Amino acid sequence: MPTYSIGQAAGLLRVSPETVRRWADSGRLPALRAPDGTRAVDGPALAAFAKERAAGLHPVPDRAAATSVRNSFAGIVTAVRVDEVAALVEIQSGPHRIVSVVTRESVEQLGIAVGVSVTARVKSTEVYVDVPGGPAAP
Repeated sequence: MPTYSIGQAAGLLRVSPETVRRWADSGRLPALRAPDGTRAVDGPALAAFAKERAAGLHPVPDRAAATSVRNSFAGIVTAVRVDEVAALVEIQSGPHRIVSVVTRESVEQLGIAVGVSVTARVKSTEVYVDVPGGPAAP
């Protein structure tokens, strides 16, 4: 099960690390304390929090680095439904919910699961899902 640092969680939620720390301190976002004193948020808990938060979230300013890629959405997987051939993957990227249909094989090879950090890349009517550091495609 993936875990995220406070900074990584902040990036996925598109807020400051200090905001994530306040949410963790107040108990609003469950965080674990590692033996070295750092905090981490488990992936499924972060996915649930992102989904609940987005239900009433107003758009936030984009703080991403300058890039020519306009249809790229970094986020966290909030749901995966797999059948014999295809899979439905739901991603929460800040206030945006993205749903993609990909092959079952892709989900298995990339390790796509609730709580995993991914990037959805949208081209016309297609959505491509990248997993940072994931295995290379055959």
